[in-house]
Amino acid sequence: MEVLYWSLLILGILYAAITLLFGDVDAAIGEVIHIPFLQPAVLIGGLTSLGASGILLTRYSGLLPWLIFVLSLCAAVVVSTIMYFFYLKSIAKSEHSIAFSLNDLIGSIAEVHTPVPSQGFGEIIIHSKTGATNQIAASFDGIDIPSYTKVVIIDVRDHTAYVSPMEELQRL
Repeated sequence: MEVLYWSLLILGILYAAITLLFGDVDAAIGEVIHIPFLQPAVLIGGLTSLGASGILLTRYSGLLPWLIFVLSLCAAVVVSTIMYFFYLKSIAKSEHSIAFSLNDLIGSIAEVHTPVPSQGFGEIIIHSKTGATNQIAASFDGIDIPSYTKVVIIDVRDHTAYVSPMEELQRL
């Protein structure tokens, strides 16, 4: 029985080493298995703790082998549960991207940081809930736009935001 425990412990150590060296190996497996508590990290963590607790109880207690297995299995369930609820579930909640598409910015208000010439490029700052981002800007109307002018993003082409001053839009 001790061979089984050692095998499980070594499997867990190898899995941890492979994950450390090659990145998120369990992401591909996690795509196949959609049951949250059966994710590879939870299963491997449970099997590793089953092996470790089995080794410790076999070596340092005088308990019967079947009782050692039951206690080790209980330890594995506890470790897996803790790992799922306090580690994986909280990590999944925090994995929100702050990425955006430039096309999502159309209609947004921005401020000119570097003056936008009538023919050429400047820079605008767009403030949002997640922070501020700087983008390349060109004049939509073909006019010079000085720094600190509030502008509206009218269009986005070739990774460039085409902007128009707020005063120009208010005249219309």
